[in-house]
Amino acid sequence: MHQRLPRSLAGRLEKDLAQFPAVTLLGPRQCGKTTLARMTMERRAREGLGGLWLDLERPADRAKLRDPETFLRRHAGDLVCLDEVQRVPELFPLLRALIDEDRRPGRFLLLGSASPALLRQTSETLAGRLSSLELTPFLVGEVGGHASELDLWLRGGFPDSLLAANDADSFRWREQFVRTFLERDLPQLGFRVPAATLGRFWQMCAHLQGEVLNLSALGRSLGESHTAARHHLDILEQMFVVRSLPPLEANLGKRLVKSPKLYLRDSGLLHALLDLDSHDALAGHPVYGASWEGFVVEQVLARAGRWQAAYYRAAKGDEIDLVMTKRGRRVGIEVKASSAPSLTRGFWTAYDDLELTEAYVVAPVREPFPMGRGVEAVSLPGLLERLG
Repeated sequence: MHQRLPRSLAGRLEKDLAQFPAVTLLGPRQCGKTTLARMTMERRAREGLGGLWLDLERPADRAKLRDPETFLRRHAGDLVCLDEVQRVPELFPLLRALIDEDRRPGRFLLLGSASPALLRQTSETLAGRLSSLELTPFLVGEVGGHASELDLWLRGGFPDSLLAANDADSFRWREQFVRTFLERDLPQLGFRVPAATLGRFWQMCAHLQGEVLNLSALGRSLGESHTAARHHLDILEQMFVVRSLPPLEANLGKRLVKSPKLYLRDSGLLHALLDLDSHDALAGHPVYGASWEGFVVEQVLARAGRWQAAYYRAAKGDEIDLVMTKRGRRVGIEVKASSAPSLTRGFWTAYDDLELTEAYVVAPVREPFPMGRGVEAVSLPGLLERLG
């Protein structure tokens, strides 16, 4: 079923293929990169445009590239899609040479996970020759009537988790995803951290959802240095499963918190790591509010475009969960998991300090309503509509 669900990134992918010689589509495993790329190739085929698909995890497709220059020159008029391109890093210098000979747009579509080899090759070898896009798991607004917002929050946006027959099947899928991610995917992508070590670190991050990052404390909990903790965090960030939200830099004459806040990006994986397999289990867990906060933050940032995102916290506790800035607009977003949200004095102090142009409280509410001084309580879809 998820094969035909629309993705909000599809239009951007088409646009970039019409502008750049190469486009890289990145994202976590199993998020739908291959499906989106195949839908794009199918549409182009209906329009009479040539295309070639190579899955570089398949030995038969890798064998076609024994003489890659001859093979790719033979398909110079096609859009060549190279899936799991990080498996053949020696291709990148050749791709650069072929692009420099002919800079027509839409020559190569590269799919992959963010392994060290892929990131290094795209930044060093193909710099200035390609566009890079990130595909997330499913977002609010992409699933239509196939899943509710509450199910998307509980199960996360990975297609096979979100669209499973029931919560138990979804939870089992996510448990298996975590195991495969640690034991197979990371070693294949060149990361050399024991699965048990990184699994414990990832679970610690889940318990710290929405909190200010303290690498020294994380390292001590593992019996390692803060440098090792930084290395583990970098891996999880590169693999699109953890996000560090930076603090707002502002000259307000106050002492501000300068460390980032930590979030697991997919709420379904957060709940799997915390052994929360149902709405009832989530509702009774201390992570409930932080889980909703992270869910909202990820949905907003996935659509942020040119918005600059940060959180604001003063040393005295004045805080706003998310501050979005773009072209003179400074929007404050406070996240509340209650259908009857209220605001603290610390929010109002921060509201005054930051001189916000707009402010919203995102909560599971049916209809928007005012909360005073121009602040409005809205649903998550309502916030996304207002940000445009």
